[in-house]
Amino acid sequence: MEHITLLIGIVIVTALVFDFTNGFHDTANAMATTISTGALKPKIAVAMSAVLNLVGAFLSVEVAKTISGGIIDEGAGIRPEVIFAGLVGAIVWNLLTWLAGLPSSSSHALFGGLIGATLVSVGTSGVNADAVVMKVLIPAVAAPIVAGIAATAATRLTYRLARHRAEEDTAKGYRAGQIASAALVSLAHGTNDAQKTMGVITLALITGGALAPQADPPM
Repeated sequence: MEHITLLIGIVIVTALVFDFTNGFHDTANAMATTISTGALKPKIAVAMSAVLNLVGAFLSVEVAKTISGGIIDEGAGIRPEVIFAGLVGAIVWNLLTWLAGLPSSSSHALFGGLIGATLVSVGTSGVNADAVVMKVLIPAVAAPIVAGIAATAATRLTYRLARHRAEEDTAKGYRAGQIASAALVSLAHGTNDAQKTMGVITLALITGGALAPQADPPM
């Protein structure tokens, strides 16, 4: 039992390390516009992003539950060491892409790490293929398409609203819009990516016998 407790502790610490490397990518993604245009100073932008990510993590637990019991079958004999291996894979990818300056998806690095470790450990029976398709693959394809259409519409609307206004007024409006949109990105990010690590920790607690299957993430 002491061995299991130590292993769960190691997995939780590793999950937090993954969350830290996730911030290398996604805080930069959320705040790049406001910093590059001077709308916010870097330290203020990062602090705002951190606070709103934390707030977003408390808004729901649906993404966390998908990680802890949707994609990986928690009842298929998955052990904490499998989760540890998946996290290490995701951390390595995050660090390599950060060093290369590539704004890659930490979410899909985590999914890939967990799925790969599970396949090696227990085989295809440990992966919920339907959930992978519906909750990982289809959203991955749809996300840039939906975002591109929405961004195109927003850009056209912005130009139309600013067409006959003074440059000074539009500059103030753009600054406020950049800060507001960046804040919303960080808040939404907290409801998604911040919950990924919550889900991984919950999965580790379930596989180690500290939580019952299908349990919600502990506060």
